[in-house]
Amino acid sequence: MKQELIKLIDLSRCTACRGCQVACKQWNELPASETHNFGSYQNPPDLEWNTWTLIRFQEYVDAQGRLQWLFRKDGCMHCTDAGCVKVCPTQALFHTEFGTVALNTDKCIGCKLCIFACPFNVPRFDEETKKISKCDLCQSRLQAGQPPACVLSCPTGALQIGAKDAMLAAAHRRVRELGGDASVYGEQFVEGTHVVYVLPEKAEVFEKLPAKPEIPTSIMVWKDILKPAGLLAAGTVVAGAFLHYITHGPKNPEEEINQEGGTQI
Repeated sequence: MKQELIKLIDLSRCTACRGCQVACKQWNELPASETHNFGSYQNPPDLEWNTWTLIRFQEYVDAQGRLQWLFRKDGCMHCTDAGCVKVCPTQALFHTEFGTVALNTDKCIGCKLCIFACPFNVPRFDEETKKISKCDLCQSRLQAGQPPACVLSCPTGALQIGAKDAMLAAAHRRVRELGGDASVYGEQFVEGTHVVYVLPEKAEVFEKLPAKPEIPTSIMVWKDILKPAGLLAAGTVVAGAFLHYITHGPKNPEEEINQEGGTQI
């Protein structure tokens, strides 16, 4: 691995300007969709095949009865133990040299297994191309030594990217400054995510953010138990057939006819 990177999202500094959302679309040449007002500044309502970064708007009343806005930049969390990478049958989803998760669309067959395996509900399916799409943390920019477009566009410093140890240290330092219910979110799940939040409130408060994200048990059983067991069984059958061939030699058609009581020609 070249250098393990983490993108730090400090939600206490986010003003919901949506500069990151626009920068993501611009850099990745993602088209806009026609949307409708559903009573929120959030637009579109959810992540889409052509919206890899979304600023979520949420009204929240705290324990003291105070109404406040909560903003959250949503997108791929780039898991170390990535369910999408586990289940992808064509290796279209893979870990990069930075620890992030990228997608080779040429290899994607549109099976959608990654959608069910993702504990954060991130991958989206494009009905037109029949392929999956998601954020790759601007892999091409990272390889060129440049920050992701979203980080570059952030005017408040809510988005940063850097070496894993430095970003985690900055996250915990910021949480100590904020106090109260502030917490670091990401490092404790799926063997650590490469997108980490500083949350000014408890994780349970934020909509569409799982408090304890886990890869579905059915995926774990299939990938880690059933699939290896199936391969082992298949290998045992092949090895047994080969051993029988070595010890008994090729089957003689005349012996088969005699054993079955047939007529020898």
